[in-house]
Amino acid sequence: MKAIITLVALCGFARGAVGQQTGAVSTTRSPHGRLSQPCAACHAPEGWVPARISAAFDHAKTGFTLVGAHAQASCRGCHASLDFKGVASDCISCHRDVHSGELGRDCGRCHTMRSFLDRAAMTRAHQETRFPLTGSHRALDCEQCHVPAPQGRLAFVNRPSECVDCHRTDYAGTRNPDHQAGGLSTNCTQCHGTSAWPRARFSHAGTAFPLTGAHRAVACAQCHGDGVYSGKSELCLSCHQFAYDGTTDPPHQAAGFPTTCASCHTTVAWTGAKFDHAGTAFPLTGAHVPLRCNQCHADGVYVGKNPSCVSCHQAAYDAATDPNHRLSAFPTTCTDCHATTSWSGARYTAHDAAYFPIYSGAHRGRWSSCSTCHTVSGNYAQFTCLTCHGQQETNGHHSEVSGYSYNSQACYSCHPQGRKD
Repeated sequence: MKAIITLVALCGFARGAVGQQTGAVSTTRSPHGRLSQPCAACHAPEGWVPARISAAFDHAKTGFTLVGAHAQASCRGCHASLDFKGVASDCISCHRDVHSGELGRDCGRCHTMRSFLDRAAMTRAHQETRFPLTGSHRALDCEQCHVPAPQGRLAFVNRPSECVDCHRTDYAGTRNPDHQAGGLSTNCTQCHGTSAWPRARFSHAGTAFPLTGAHRAVACAQCHGDGVYSGKSELCLSCHQFAYDGTTDPPHQAAGFPTTCASCHTTVAWTGAKFDHAGTAFPLTGAHVPLRCNQCHADGVYVGKNPSCVSCHQAAYDAATDPNHRLSAFPTTCTDCHATTSWSGARYTAHDAAYFPIYSGAHRGRWSSCSTCHTVSGNYAQFTCLTCHGQQETNGHHSEVSGYSYNSQACYSCHPQGRKD
């Protein structure tokens, strides 16, 4: 009963009753000013406080619709005096401006009623500036980049947009590589992305030494351990002097090899070098191609090496018995008979024109070695036809030949070209 009397009394206050006495009920001025709403719109008989806005009271008709976080706020959160008339509806009237007054009063550009710190909304607004947020920047609090001024407000207008303006401490403190000592550019985006500060990648493609092969996986300090970045020598020897000096097969330094490493080596692998012999006085062909350097240059001579075959094959010349090169005074110009593909299977093709056709005509393929015809070792002026041409058969072919004689010299005198006629 008491609650009902009180409710009735206060409803009277809402009509402006001031200092009147009606029976046992006394009245006092309403704390809501001239609010012309029935008390039941916000208050209930079960409990006068806390008041709750009911469906009977439409806040949208005031010109300020309650949505998002505003719908959960208490009346005193916005109407501290509970005087509802003449309350300003702009955000600044309730929310302190921390932006130094630089961004105007349109809070809706960055904030929403769902959350005053709506990160998605603030990020979208930032995309319209000269520094769109990407990567890790999207998750930062405003204060991390817009440091409060002495008066406690954040600065947004004319903020520096270069990476080093925020990351100068990182630039100065980095040691691998040492950015400051090495004179590296303060344009951080040349190496770093916005997703993660570590795992930087510097594009060497725009330098005098583009990285290829094994160089792509090398840490900066392996080439720039001396602290030199700008103006670093791009010559191979500036990093590989120790490899040049220590190589023994072949010994680069002793042999006077050029220090232009790229002449033989590639950047894919230091080993497996290929020296282009084509530009020398002895281009490699045949069986010479797969040989190791020291098989021909065991004497350590590379520059001015004798290109004649016998300089490497003297032992083979001396040991040959069929035919015996030394006794027969064969020339040491091995290429007269031998090819570089195989040492065996020599062909003395000059034999056809100078002596007797054995690589052409009727005798082609009828012999297997020099000793087939030249039975006296070391004396190639001596030869025999009788090994292949039996007497009975030969006599039968010459029954009507006057002066016929069965001997090799007679055969050659009549058949110098090995033909029957």
